[in-house]
Amino acid sequence: MPRAFEFADRWEVAAPPAEVAAVLVDLEHYPRWWPQVRAVARLGPDTAWVCCRSALPYTLDLVLDAVSRTPPVVEVAISGDLDGYARFTLTEVAGGTRLDFAQRVSVRGWLAVASYAGRRVLTWNHARMMAGCRAGLGAATAAAR
Repeated sequence: MPRAFEFADRWEVAAPPAEVAAVLVDLEHYPRWWPQVRAVARLGPDTAWVCCRSALPYTLDLVLDAVSRTPPVVEVAISGDLDGYARFTLTEVAGGTRLDFAQRVSVRGWLAVASYAGRRVLTWNHARMMAGCRAGLGAATAAAR
């Protein structure tokens, strides 16, 4: 039985939206700046295999398909160990870009079973993953400037 998770977050990066979007759409280089993204392989012009591992000792194998690569929305469809989407909406603000992150995914199999008792732990694990994104994206856009 699949189980759904929804996540939302908001933060700002000291770079214009075009620079932030350029980093976000360059999936092949995620492991350089996002520590929890362990490996990426390009499967096609708009598709990549992504291996992620956050604080808990399990690895997610995902396939990401680009839905939108054009600001203000950068979005991927997710399949594999998770099914759903992840979306960044980029808004220009004084001093840079506000990122509104939204993700809705379903899990099945052993992860769905684990989510009944361990939903809080899985949510915490996702928060650690996104903390890595926040810090790494800030550093990657700063390095590009």
